[in-house]
Formats: sequence, structure tokens, C-alpha cells
Amino acid sequence: MKILIDADGCPVVDVCVNLATQHNLECLILCDTAHILDKPGAKTYIYAQGSDSVDFALVNLVNDGDIVVTQDYGLAAMCLARNSIVINQNGMEYTSDNIDALLLSRHTAKKIRRSGGRIKGPAKRTKEQDNAFIETLSKLIPK
Repeated sequence: MKILIDADGCPVVDVCVNLATQHNLECLILCDTAHILDKPGAKTYIYAQGSDSVDFALVNLVNDGDIVVTQDYGLAAMCLARNSIVINQNGMEYTSDNIDALLLSRHTAKKIRRSGGRIKGPAKRTKEQDNAFIETLSKLIPK
């Protein structure tokens, strides 16, 4: 098992690296050239900026049972198809039971934006979100 992080705009990279190090798990940080991250205890893979370059690279590296951290529903769906465990930065686990609804909401929001509408962005990150993420990731890592 390893932890793979879709690190572009991910607020929990340090938490992932720390938990991986504590449990002797390999930790891979994947980012594009706009978000170069280098953390002790993790391997960083840097890809060219472009539509989904990091996402496709991550899917090619993930194996059954690996943990993927991403906020991208499309990437989550591809990783679920590869039998990985996928969570977002707030501790929500993506599953076959919720991914279709999440993809539909993404599609609907995109249609609204294309027609000139606006979608409110995410609220400021809270300590509760950090704690929920730590709790979920800790439960997913085997003892």
C-alpha cells in the first residue's frame, strides 16, 4: 500500500506525508510545474502543466488497495476503477455509491458556468476539516 497525493492545490500534503512516514508507507506527491512540492519522506513527481496530465500519471501509478488523496471527482472515479481507496482533503471517502452523484454535480456546475452563471467557491478551510481528514486517513491505514 502507498499513498498518492494529487497535490495541485491540496491543503493536506504535510499530513499525508507525516502519516505515511509514521506507518512506513511509500508516499508519492504528484503535481504540475505550477505547484512544485518537495517534502522529506515522500517522492515528488512533477508533470507539465496541462489538462489532466497529473491525473493520468497518477492513474498509471495507482494499484489495488493504494490510498489516493484528491478533490477531483473525475480522477476519483478513475482510481476507484483501479480498486484503490480514494478520499478528499476533508476526509470524505469516494465510493461506488457516491461517485456518480458527485460527477453529476460537477457536470451540472460546469453547465451553469458555461451559460454565464456563477458558482460560489469553497469556504475557508477549518480545523474541523483537517481533523476529519486525519481521522479518515488514519482509519484507512492498516495497523
